[in-house]
Amino acid sequence: MRLGLREANQHFSKAIRAVKAGQEVVLTERGKPIAVIKPLPEPDTAERAVRQLEVAGLLEPAQVREPLAAWRPRRIRGKGLSATVREDRDAD
Repeated sequence: MRLGLREANQHFSKAIRAVKAGQEVVLTERGKPIAVIKPLPEPDTAERAVRQLEVAGLLEPAQVREPLAAWRPRRIRGKGLSATVREDRDAD
């Protein structure tokens, strides 16, 4: 992708979205290339593929759920599971 300096300044988010999608953005001044913005190399190609799908609109990121604050394990009356398993094994 090629962008003039004025357009890059006015639409910087457009350039950043292109870089996140894995494209290089060439900045030009009066038609002459002066700089390149390119993505950093990523060690994990799976993450990059997922990010490209998100940018293309083919994949939506998962929504982060808040943990249940009031959750507590239930108390069980009677023998525990491990005691029951031990008894069952001893019976054989």
